[in-house]
Amino acid sequence: MKLNIIWFCSLAVMLAAAACNKKLDLDPDGRLTSLDQVFSDYNRTRGYLNSCYGYCPGPYMDRASYTDEAEDADDITSGSKYSFWYAGSISAATYGGYSEDGQPWAPLFQGVEKCNTFLQYIKTATAIVTDEEKAGWVAQAHALRALYYLQLIKRYGGVPIFKTPLGISHDFSKDSKAKFGDVVTFILSDCDSALSAPDTRLGFHWAIYDNQFGIMSRAVAYAIKSEAVTYAASPLWTDGTFSWADATKINADALYQCLTNDYHLFNVTPDPSTAQNPYALYFITSSNDQRAVDKETIYQAGAQMQVWKYAGMPTTPDMIKAGPCPTQDIVDAYEMANGEAPITGYSDNAHLQPIINPLSGYDPANPYAGRDPRFYASIYYNGAVRYLNNPGGQTVDASVGGAEGISDNDRTHTRTGYYQRKFNNSQSGTNNNADGAVRLFRLAEIYLNFAESAYQSDGPDAPITVNGATMSARDAVNAVRERAGMPDFPIGMSAADFETKYRNERRVELAFEEHRFFDVRRWKILGQTDKFVTGMNITQNNTGTTYSRFQFPVRGSSTDKFLMYPIDQGEAAKIMQLSGKNWQNPGW
Repeated sequence: MKLNIIWFCSLAVMLAAAACNKKLDLDPDGRLTSLDQVFSDYNRTRGYLNSCYGYCPGPYMDRASYTDEAEDADDITSGSKYSFWYAGSISAATYGGYSEDGQPWAPLFQGVEKCNTFLQYIKTATAIVTDEEKAGWVAQAHALRALYYLQLIKRYGGVPIFKTPLGISHDFSKDSKAKFGDVVTFILSDCDSALSAPDTRLGFHWAIYDNQFGIMSRAVAYAIKSEAVTYAASPLWTDGTFSWADATKINADALYQCLTNDYHLFNVTPDPSTAQNPYALYFITSSNDQRAVDKETIYQAGAQMQVWKYAGMPTTPDMIKAGPCPTQDIVDAYEMANGEAPITGYSDNAHLQPIINPLSGYDPANPYAGRDPRFYASIYYNGAVRYLNNPGGQTVDASVGGAEGISDNDRTHTRTGYYQRKFNNSQSGTNNNADGAVRLFRLAEIYLNFAESAYQSDGPDAPITVNGATMSARDAVNAVRERAGMPDFPIGMSAADFETKYRNERRVELAFEEHRFFDVRRWKILGQTDKFVTGMNITQNNTGTTYSRFQFPVRGSSTDKFLMYPIDQGEAAKIMQLSGKNWQNPGW
């Protein structure tokens, strides 16, 4: 059965738009230009490649509010997307209106279609372009297509693989969703195709040249491979295609390639009036510097944020809301500076009775002293210095009745007793917006991906050698912790103990960077982490300060159906009607 694209579904319309009549842009005189004409001209060909960019959802700080990292201050706003998300009152038909990035299914496939069109037409393009530059363009398109497919499977699981442009006569009834591992195989193949291009200025290179911020590079291709294969071996997605040993091999190579091509963890010592430590400075440092200073960022994707405005404090001029308010759960995750976990668990299901590790030195009456330096870089807590350039001045008063204290009816105040500090430049404001951006890929993730697969395949301490370089899972984690100023993981940990400590390390190192949302899903622990979250009530009286934990209502968004995005219900229904296949994800 040949299906009419016009009435099939919005996805199909978007996919086939470029290919249907081979029309694209307007000539200066107003005439439509065919794709054959586009690819006969150098500038138009390059312009079409540029149009293949822009379909990847940009990471943003608000994703934290969809995890156990934060309770959003807008949860008290009637009809807010957070109130519906926390209640679990979402269907496949309404999901796009309440999720952090809407329904990116159709836009991502539109990006795939653009890349497919470019890859097909560049083969016979008559534009005058050198073989070297042409190879570089083709590499970018392959890397972009791999990026879009990675973003699709992270959200939806297995999806159909389209390798060529869709025409108006495409028979959609023969399409099917490929299994997760097969899509990852395709992603790896695309990345390898990109990496086969020459490493030259006009080819597919490691360097970032003038006006190339946001362009695909060799490092991005390796990062895509690393994340894709790590996901493919994870509990939610494993289907026998990739083992942890396979993932370790690919992660080791990705890490080796990045390290030998001048990528390293950001370790610039900041002026004390600007940031507390290199980790804090990294997230308020621009990555658009041609890797002159920031040699950790692989691909930013996210735009610069206005943290002071959309995740600020009520004492911040012109702020609008408190945004993602860090939970007590994420605060508990930060170790003590001596490397010991302050909280080893809870004696109650509500997480209100913490089990304190006596070796840690944690003092419940002084809970923010002596913690992991990343805690101070990421979270504003009661008593924290508000402005680093004025250390003797304002501190955060998050106590009951305090200027920044909890409010149950005002979204400009914290809901948990905490405010987000990560990405926030304390000197940023209305006339000097200097906040940071979320990176989609950075070197620390590659270290952690390798550590995760290596401890699963070989154990925590087993040395793994790639191209003459040797590293163990423990070594990789320790490299990340060294930059943070934290002690090494102990030698000789069991795989189970290493996993617990590793997952916590990943949680704090990548906090508020969107990883937690996807990690708890691929690990299949969503029901354990997101069922409810806690905050801290802080009261001050003549005898001192009292800290009292409290629990938010159970979240309906912690059930198994939330492990994956639903396909928009309207599109899923049309696919069923026209092909007889149910593509909808479980529970939706």
